[in-house]
Amino acid sequence: MSRRCWHQDCQLSFVPSPSSWQNLRLGSATNRAFQTGPLAFSKVLGLLVWTLIAGTEYFRVPAFGWVMFVAVFYWVLTVFFLIVYITMTYTRIPQVPWTTVGLCFNGSACALYFSAAIVDASSVSPEKEGHNFNSWAASSFFAFLVTICYAGNTYFSFIAWRSRTAQ
Repeated sequence: MSRRCWHQDCQLSFVPSPSSWQNLRLGSATNRAFQTGPLAFSKVLGLLVWTLIAGTEYFRVPAFGWVMFVAVFYWVLTVFFLIVYITMTYTRIPQVPWTTVGLCFNGSACALYFSAAIVDASSVSPEKEGHNFNSWAASSFFAFLVTICYAGNTYFSFIAWRSRTAQ
């Protein structure tokens, strides 16, 4: 169903056809913004997770060692991959299957951050070190937010990987 504008070359379509939805591709700038946004957000939130824990006496609770390892490890790797993505270094190294690397990285980060967030939340107790409770509770909250960010990144990586392998 389409109608003509006052100008003969312009045509407005009110109901898009199903084939036009299948061929819809986001522009590269929009696509990069969707993919870089959660990655940058997870970097900031990941920094909050490990600084909130590192600012306390976390070594008294052994479970926080795992949370610190996951938070610092994936924060450093996220900074690395964000720099690779922003500088478009991946275009200069075409031998590396970047879509597969991104999918594996984001999938593992989502799974391990989810386990670290659960460990973090289960280790928070007001009876243990009362002055550290607020920092540990906040780090637990932010760890779950980072998990959601990595889940979003995993989704975008899966879409990119699937479209890449379909070609």
